[in-house]
This record gives sequence, C-alpha cells and structure tokens, in this order.
Amino acid sequence: MELAFPLLVGLIILAFLFDFLNGLHDAANSIATVVATRLLSPLQAVAFAAFFNFSAYFLALLIPSLHKVAETIGKGIIDKDVVTPAVIFGALGGAMFWNVLTWIKGIPSSSSHALVGGLVGAGVTHAGISGVVWPGLIKTVSFIFLAPVIGMAVSMLIMLISSWAMKGTSAKGAGRSLKAMHLFSAATYSTAHGLNDAQKTMGIIAVLLYSTGYLKGDFEVPHWVAIGCYTAISLGTLCGGWKIIETMGSRITKLSQHQAFSASMSGSFMLFGASVAGIPVSTTHVITGAIIGSGAAKRASAVRWVLASNLLTAWIITVPASATVGALLYGLTRLF
Repeated sequence: MELAFPLLVGLIILAFLFDFLNGLHDAANSIATVVATRLLSPLQAVAFAAFFNFSAYFLALLIPSLHKVAETIGKGIIDKDVVTPAVIFGALGGAMFWNVLTWIKGIPSSSSHALVGGLVGAGVTHAGISGVVWPGLIKTVSFIFLAPVIGMAVSMLIMLISSWAMKGTSAKGAGRSLKAMHLFSAATYSTAHGLNDAQKTMGIIAVLLYSTGYLKGDFEVPHWVAIGCYTAISLGTLCGGWKIIETMGSRITKLSQHQAFSASMSGSFMLFGASVAGIPVSTTHVITGAIIGSGAAKRASAVRWVLASNLLTAWIITVPASATVGALLYGLTRLF
C-alpha cells in the first residue's frame, strides 16, 4: 500500500526517536563498568561509548552479514507481508512507552524486547496469530532467559582464566594491565552494543518502506537507514541515562577492574555472536548477567540477589506490557 509521503516521514522520524531513546536508556550497558570503577569520568564515558556505538557502522560496512538482526526484526517476528504503517506505529509506541516508564524508574529493562513486544501486540491485533513468525519469536523470547545465564557463565569463566593468566604478576603490574584490558573490553562492548541494537530500528524502518511500496526488490536495509540509526543511537548514548547507570554500575554488585573487564568482555562475546546468528538479544540482559557473574565469581554474597530478582521480574513483563500498549495504539489508529 502506498502511504502519503509526509506520514511516511513522520513514522521514520518516530523510529529514529525510538532509536535515540534506546541509546539513552541503554547507555548504562556500555558505560556502567567504566563509571563504577572510575576508569573514566561519566562525561568521558558517554562520549567514549557513543563513539564506539557509531563505529559499528564501519564494521558492518566491512562485514555486511552482521546485519542479520535487522532481517529478523523486519521479517522474522511478524510476517512482513501483513505489516502496515499502523502496525509500525503501534510497535514503536508500545516500545517507547515502556522505555520511558522504566527509564524514569531507573529499571534497566530491555529496549529490544519492548520493541518486539510492541510489534507482536500491534501485529497480532491487525492480522491475528497467523501473522506471527513463530521460529523467530521463540528464538528471540527464549534469550530473555538464556542471555543473562550465558553472560553470567562466560563472565565467570573469563574471571577464572584471567586470574590464572595473571598469577605471579605483581599487584601494580596486574592493576595496569587490567585497566588497559577493561578499557579495550568496554570499547568492544560498546561497538557490539551499537551493532546489535541499532539494527532493530533498521529492521522496523526497512519493513515500513517495504510495506508501503517504497522499498522495491529484495528486503534489505537501505544505506541511509543504517547510517541514520547508528547516528540516532549514538546521540542517545551521548545523553546518558544516569539512574540506570547507577543501578547497573553499583547497586547490583561493587566492581573491581578485574570484574568489570570480565563483565564487558563476556558481553562483547555474547553480542557479536548474537549479531552473527541474527538474534536480537537484549544488551541489558547480557551485561546484567555478566556483572552478576563477575560478582558471584568473587563470592556469592557480593551480589544483591534481591535486586537481581526484581530486575528479572521487570524483564519478564516487558514483552506483554509493551505488546498490550502496542495493541491499544494500533486499535486507536482504526478510529481515524
């Protein structure tokens, strides 16, 4: 269906706004460890993370296959042939509602799963259950639980291997090495974060263009959409989300340089692997699990498990909550 050009532009701007909020909400994922350990000042940290968020654009230019996540969001959750502009509006509205609510409350929930929830809610309201692409949805939702568990396990393994590797090193030498390793892992994580998260909005804009007849031929992300999404998420990260940064960086567990390096390195492995596999994972879930794992590797009591369980509850309700709002907003469009 053809859509009036001004309405199309309005929806694309709304998608970029969601991407900006994604960066704002998820800035904590990239910088919590470097802020908590005082490796960088807060202002230095957000500039650092924003730079490496955008650097993912150049990495994807070199390796185009890393854009599989955009394909999953664009055609692997709801059938691309049943998507309409109203569905896109509902999806973005549901996701943005949940993002703003959890940002105000300082809850590190998943922007990715909020978008998936909004898309499912609006898509099912429009086309029924038959519009759902079940393999893609099941794969995505399963990582609500798998991502933090895998992140925790990998982080503990990195703690073990790095402790063994530095055995016999002086405390001063180990400290210098860990700071450098932590900075490198934080840069890698910020790049992986930008790569995986920016693609979710790319997929939304690409399926919008496809459904309205502005994207001809094969389903793919236009170059201008990619650069726009990487720019939007980087600007959002630059603005930071300080309440969530506090939760991620200090309230879950107190981090040493060693633990911070292990957490961000674990998150990097997870996010790059997910991008290669085309899985739209939650960067929030990944880094939270990794931080818990690095804390628990020291001692189980170092982790504030009550807070961790509260975060898990928020994660579980993210998809149904944003799906409900997405469905309501889609229904609202039917009145006009």
